Amino acid sequence: MDELVGEWQAWREERERGLRAPHGWLAITAIHWLTDESQRFDDVPGSWTGRDHEASVSLAAGESLSLDGRVLGTGTHRIGPFDDLGLRLAFGDAVAQVAARDDQVILRPRHPDSPNLTAYRETPCYPPDLDWVLRARYEPYAEPDGDAIGEVAFEHGGSAHRLVAWDADDGSLWLLFRDATSGVTTYAALRQLVTAPPAPDGTVELDFNRAYNLPCAYTDFATCPVPPPANTLPFAVDAGEQIPLLV
Repeated sequence: MDELVGEWQAWREERERGLRAPHGWLAITAIHWLTDESQRFDDVPGSWTGRDHEASVSLAAGESLSLDGRVLGTGTHRIGPFDDLGLRLAFGDAVAQVAARDDQVILRPRHPDSPNLTAYRETPCYPPDLDWVLRARYEPYAEPDGDAIGEVAFEHGGSAHRLVAWDADDGSLWLLFRDATSGVTTYAALRQLVTAPPAPDGTVELDFNRAYNLPCAYTDFATCPVPPPANTLPFAVDAGEQIPLLV
């Protein structure tokens, strides 16, 4: 139990550091959807257009941005192509993320003095509990179902349960779920859990003590997925992160 608590505490402290980062999710001041029509915004230099995984910014005299250490000055600059994670451009003590969302392009400025970051207090958590470390079995699909690659099967409270799983890119499994705490003590839309890679026999550990919020729990300027109906658990997962405190 002492090992569980120590590792969980380190995990929680790392989470809090990330949430309080000056250019993290809480620092976002807006989400701007770029179009073919040039637009200027209050929280980022330049006049912007964007489509098809690329953007263009026109900077007036006295405006500048920095991309990978290269200063972009007065004039028009093409940026991209980029993926869903996008690229970050620096200006002053802030950055702006430009990224793809299907066939659209978003621009998200991040300022260390954003009202949301200033208002953030903490993310309460349930105390770590060994009872929420569950043994499960990963059952891959014969063929991926969209982005889903399989399911994890486990028992809780004497009943069998299953969760659809996605690939976390390194052999780990990514689970999105709701439960009876959703909208009560935990964020209403969903929480997430990333497992270690399954063992060769399919065995995988579900440590719900590390269930954590997606960015949409902290800002209206995030674009988060939703879990399928099958991933709504009929019991309360009294473990992991709760509703963030933003006051």
